[in-house]
Amino acid sequence: MPVETAANPAPGFASHPDHRIGLAPAGRRMRVIVAGCVAVAESGDVLVMREGDYPPVYYFPRQDVNMDLLAATDHASTCPFKGDASYWTIEAGDRREENAAWSYEAPYDEMLEIAGMIAFYQDRVKLEVIG
Repeated sequence: MPVETAANPAPGFASHPDHRIGLAPAGRRMRVIVAGCVAVAESGDVLVMREGDYPPVYYFPRQDVNMDLLAATDHASTCPFKGDASYWTIEAGDRREENAAWSYEAPYDEMLEIAGMIAFYQDRVKLEVIG
């Protein structure tokens, strides 16, 4: 019987098999605000990621993000557990937040649920729970 192998496994999990990343629906409608009043994203389909001692990270479906306010940058990073991240600068009102949003366009197999979703640095935007 052939052994099934992953097409794009995360090297981080191979070298650190005890590392855990929890991913679940946030269970509430959320909004991202910039410049005090400009809504960059709003969704009821947000995923929350919990990883180690890091604060939770909220991932918004791309269709619920106002991509007209985001400009792609050349900045990139690699996570051994998630993959290669692309970044965007948020331009809203008179505010410009460099590389304040990111996405894993083609994450490793273990993190496929976040493919193409957008996350925001919470020290650069205001994250609100609606309702």
